[in-house]
Amino acid sequence: MPEGDPRSDHTPLRRAVAKRTSCRYSASWRDLPGGCRRRLGGCQFTRRLRRRPISTTSETRPAASLLCGVAPTLWWLVGARAIQGVGAAFLMTLSMALMRQIASEARVGRAMGRLGTVSALGTALGPSLGGLLIPPVGWRGVFWVQAPLAVIALLLALTTLPADPRKKATPTPGLGSVLNWTVAPNLIVNLLVAAVMMTTLVVGPFYLGAGLGLSATSVGFVMAVGPVISIFSGVPSGRLVDDWGSGRVLAIGLTLLAAGAFLLALLPNLIGVAGYVLSIVVLTPGYQLFQAANNTAALADVPKDRRGTVSGLLSLSRNIGLIAGASAMGAVFAFGVGTEDFTHVSAAPIATGMRLTFLLAGALMVAAILIAFARRSSVARLDRCPPRRAGNGRS
Repeated sequence: MPEGDPRSDHTPLRRAVAKRTSCRYSASWRDLPGGCRRRLGGCQFTRRLRRRPISTTSETRPAASLLCGVAPTLWWLVGARAIQGVGAAFLMTLSMALMRQIASEARVGRAMGRLGTVSALGTALGPSLGGLLIPPVGWRGVFWVQAPLAVIALLLALTTLPADPRKKATPTPGLGSVLNWTVAPNLIVNLLVAAVMMTTLVVGPFYLGAGLGLSATSVGFVMAVGPVISIFSGVPSGRLVDDWGSGRVLAIGLTLLAAGAFLLALLPNLIGVAGYVLSIVVLTPGYQLFQAANNTAALADVPKDRRGTVSGLLSLSRNIGLIAGASAMGAVFAFGVGTEDFTHVSAAPIATGMRLTFLLAGALMVAAILIAFARRSSVARLDRCPPRRAGNGRS
């Protein structure tokens, strides 16, 4: 690489990218067991209502954070992150089911929009606070800080949530009772969208740093654009769902997601950072619109005794999509670059990998639009068909 090339300053970044496989274990293993426990978390909410499952799972977070902070080896860290994933799975599932339970029928979209805003706020604050903590205290400090925050969350759950009324045990709803044609498409589309959004988090930093030659600080600022937009677009997205209906908002959100993905494949290679930011400005509001509409639609006609299970399935499908985005789409990017060792790769192969990855992401969003349209058409046909009478209709 010639002297003076801005990309020559990114040797540490490139070295870290080249060794990303082992580091990915700690993230993927946090998500994998959590995904497997999401449906169980929903079932626990369905059977035990609110306080007990939330407070119980909140108790695991401080201990898991402390285990991460004292981890002597990578595999110790992987195991501790897996415990964190189990607790996170329960809390994410229970929060959605709880919001649906306390929201009135006319304001479900607003509730889901607020949930999306809070989630985006955490997404924006996490990397920023982590970046501030790592230089003075090291990576272990990131986990030490999580422990008191988890204790605060536990205290809030114990003091603010109402006590669970005594209730007879009810059987857990089976998958067959909730997985039907009206819910399954929401889960599939949720998976595809999560995979695309994770692709922006995995591929974006590599392209901005190694492809466009930005410094680590500049990469952080550019990557913060998406979460900041999500913070301000979550609540308006929920209001649109309540005013326009989940079907129309879902279509708009998926269209923006498809447009944003195709723009990411084209604009950054043409006009650089401005093209990347413009694409994210299109993509991110689409994601918030989709989240509010899809969650509202999936939980709209579900009986109260099954909302926890459906919430768990929504979180599970999202988690599978995140894992697919980190692994499968990351592999597509490496295929487009031509190597998994990015240490000495020039900007041109990085741009090729970026273009290939987001062309595929755009195709996934087109498939999601078709699935959502098929689901909407099927539901409309069912609504138009009158119920059949018993017998053959002869007197």
